[in-house]
Amino acid sequence: VAAEGVPGGFAAVYRVLAAMEDAGRVQRGYFVEGLGAAQFSGSAAVDQLRTLDDRADLVYALAATDPANAYGAALSWPSSPASHLPGRKAGATVVIDDQGLALFVERGGRSLLTWCPPDSARATAALSALVTEVRSARRPALHLTKVDGAEVHPSLWRDTLISAGLLLTPRGLRLRPERT
Repeated sequence: VAAEGVPGGFAAVYRVLAAMEDAGRVQRGYFVEGLGAAQFSGSAAVDQLRTLDDRADLVYALAATDPANAYGAALSWPSSPASHLPGRKAGATVVIDDQGLALFVERGGRSLLTWCPPDSARATAALSALVTEVRSARRPALHLTKVDGAEVHPSLWRDTLISAGLLLTPRGLRLRPERT
C-alpha cells in the first residue's frame, strides 16, 4: 500500500481486506518476516508458502517491479556494493533466494549489482535462475559492461558469469534469449 501511494494509506485498505478475510477470499498471517500482523494473502499463495517452508534451495529471478519483490516497497534495499542503490524500475531484474537479494540487473541489462561472492554456491544458483529467465525470454537480454560499479572484464565475476552461460564480447558479456 505504501509503495503504491494509496490515498489514506493502509487504514483505507484495511477494512476491505478484513471483509475479504471474513468472506474467505484472503488470509491474514505473518508472511514477510519483520512486517507485523496486518498481512494478507490469497489462500493459494498461503498453501504454496506452506509447501516451501523447508526448501532453502529456491531462487527466483523477477522483474524489480513485480509485487512478489518486496525490496523497495515493504523492505528497504540492502546497502549496495556499488556507489548507487537498486530501484523498482521497469526493465530491471532482481534475483532473490532464501537469504534475500542476491543479484540486481539494472534496466537495459548493462550493469549488475551483487550481494554474494562470485565463487559461492549462492552466486551459481542466482546466475542459473537469471540465465534461465533470459534464455526463455521472460527477462530482457543482458550485455553487462559493469559489475558492482566496476568494469566487467577485470572483475572477479567475469569467469563466474562466463561459466553461467554469458558470452564474451569486446565490450562486455552478453546473454540473449534462445531462438526457437
